[in-house]
Amino acid sequence: MIFLGVDLGWQIGPSGVCCLYLENDCLSLVSLDRLASHHDVLAWLQKNAPRPTPAMVAVDAPMIIPNPTGMRVPDRLAHKHFGKYHAGCYPANQASVFAPQLIAFGQALMDDGFAHAPTLEPQQPGRYQIEFFPHPAIVHLFGLSRILKYKKGRVAERRQELTHLKNLILQHLPHHTPSLRLNALPTIPQGGVALKAVEDQLDALVCAYGAAHWWYWGQHRNQVLGNLNTGYIVAPVSYDVRDYSPANSPIERP
Repeated sequence: MIFLGVDLGWQIGPSGVCCLYLENDCLSLVSLDRLASHHDVLAWLQKNAPRPTPAMVAVDAPMIIPNPTGMRVPDRLAHKHFGKYHAGCYPANQASVFAPQLIAFGQALMDDGFAHAPTLEPQQPGRYQIEFFPHPAIVHLFGLSRILKYKKGRVAERRQELTHLKNLILQHLPHHTPSLRLNALPTIPQGGVALKAVEDQLDALVCAYGAAHWWYWGQHRNQVLGNLNTGYIVAPVSYDVRDYSPANSPIERP
């Protein structure tokens, strides 16, 4: 089974992409990149998971937007459930300038055989897509009390938080189920466009892992905010994690 994560640029910005391959409950990293357009992302998906290959795509963007104005049901529920972590999501409606592109992206996935999966039977091969939100996933998978604020603020603070995210991925995901075995991840740049590029890639990696986690566990270890009619967001439930910090762990210092 192949798991794909997309940190989708909501308008014209680049998108982070990640591909993971599952074998014997262990995930391996196949591809981690950043692409310029939605067209490029769709071509990348078709290359890494050509139809009818069993695969799941987790996208950090709203693709079902039924409401003409205001907030979707899953957006309101995200603020209710995750606001205490500072993880409320950006609202989406049909009047938003980005809505047509995002809806079209979700439809393109459906045309390629990726059915929406706000409910599923765990560990059944197929072609699925879900909306995923990295911020609460990071909080829950890594036992944090708030989000890592690597998207806004001073460059030095963003870099420190992004380094923290990278280290948490390397420390904890090898010990979750399914496990993700990683020897290394991109070095965190000093700033500028390069820093944003790695941010998008790590978000995509979290999305790809989220896809695997949803497929493997279903609602046993995940929660779904909303449904197929209202739009929905999938997020892992909170984990009680230990401090996995072996002496030879590839930890990067900020």
